Amino acid sequence: MAIETIVIVGGGTAGWMAAAALSRLRAGRPVSVIVIESEQIGTVGVGEATIPPFLDFNRLLEIDEREMLSAVQGSFKLGIQFVNWGKIGDSYIHPFGNYGYQVDGVSFHHIWHKFKEAGDKRPIQIFNIETMAAHHGRFARTEDYQRDDLPPINYAYHLDAGRYAKYLRTYAETRGAIRIEGRVNDVALDGETGFVTSVTMDNGVVIEGDLFVDCSGFRGLLIEQALKTGYEDWSNFLPCNRAVALPCKRDDGSPPPPYTRATAHRAGWQWQVPLQHRNGNGHVYCSEFMGDEEALDILVNNIAGKPQAEPNFLRFVTGRRKKFWNKNVVALGLAAGFMEPLESTSIHLINTGINKLIALLSLDGITQAQEDAFNRLTGKEYARIRDFLILHYNATTRDDSPFWNYCRNMAVPESLTEKTDLFRLNGQIFREDDELFTETSWAAVMMGQGIAMQGHNAMADALMNTKTTDELRGIEQSIQFVVQHMPSHKDYLQRYCPAPM
Repeated sequence: MAIETIVIVGGGTAGWMAAAALSRLRAGRPVSVIVIESEQIGTVGVGEATIPPFLDFNRLLEIDEREMLSAVQGSFKLGIQFVNWGKIGDSYIHPFGNYGYQVDGVSFHHIWHKFKEAGDKRPIQIFNIETMAAHHGRFARTEDYQRDDLPPINYAYHLDAGRYAKYLRTYAETRGAIRIEGRVNDVALDGETGFVTSVTMDNGVVIEGDLFVDCSGFRGLLIEQALKTGYEDWSNFLPCNRAVALPCKRDDGSPPPPYTRATAHRAGWQWQVPLQHRNGNGHVYCSEFMGDEEALDILVNNIAGKPQAEPNFLRFVTGRRKKFWNKNVVALGLAAGFMEPLESTSIHLINTGINKLIALLSLDGITQAQEDAFNRLTGKEYARIRDFLILHYNATTRDDSPFWNYCRNMAVPESLTEKTDLFRLNGQIFREDDELFTETSWAAVMMGQGIAMQGHNAMADALMNTKTTDELRGIEQSIQFVVQHMPSHKDYLQRYCPAPM
């Protein structure tokens, strides 16, 4: 059966990202794109930080970066600072770019380790431009200095997710997407195929469709409540199951840093996402080890200014649907699964879900092969990200609370155990199945949280020569040069994409 009408149930970030991307189909075929959204249903506002692939999504839509950032109070992000994770008092940055670059096919952290063994005292962080710029509160884009001999800048955004959804709503409606206000009261299934045929609104209006995109949040109105898809619970690996979000002003007058901060507390961690005129804050915690009032108290006492809203308490179970595409329903965002915002992957998973849907979509109909491919690829993606998040909790020496004792001693997936064992042995990191996180990402978190390399790639021994010494010096000097000539992050925002108060 041909796909003539695509119905997106739920708005928010996921719904309007899907609508914006799918509305572009209308340039080639007369496809109806309908978004059902209720103003009465709030959205979960924890996804205000992004990662670099998000830039590609906006470029695909031909969105003007300056205009968008101004509209969403956006700022730039060079990485994530982790505080108190390996042990209390520790701090490190997980940067978006690489440490140095490969030399004769050998990854830089192996070469750095060999030089360190030989007595070189330089920390690996000075060979990463994003880390050094973040440390000094500076920012620039690669195109701002237009020199091929200097290292590129990899960045993402901090943004107000609610404003971004509104921005995309305008984009999608301009391209023919239709928004219908209201709640879904009932879902009709075909008696033979089990496909969703229509949804009935609270006012009695029936909306028929051929493909349905479930962006209804944790409820999973179509994927779970209607189709009974099932859920794979990962809370034994990722035990946090509560969050409280609370935006605030920056009363101390400090400029917005060009990075997200994740600070570990007694039974979880706190995020700080700096927008142009406020901070997004939240405390993710485990209810088995901490109550709501204590969690809120910790958050209020560790933010940069006066709260600008009432606290928003959230409950969740980390994990994923057993199928992301079931029959003629594709789940995106929280309807598909939830892995806490520790590495800013929530919006990324919406993005890649949309990418896979568009790549597999045939308007001539839906096949089992499409469904199977989508589920296999998305399942691998979720599992790799899950392992990376578990690493942050498990690789710790903290023993100051029952929560951290649990995390330090919990059983972890074999795939993660293999990864850490290989890194500890000789620094080897295998990037599998086009996984999101790079060698530098894994190395940054492992070393940042105390997993030390005992050895390195044997080929690094052959690179202990004058040429390599000069290359390391050149990398260090190039980074110093660029960072010294960057404006402050605050000045860059005011010049490039100032947002109204």
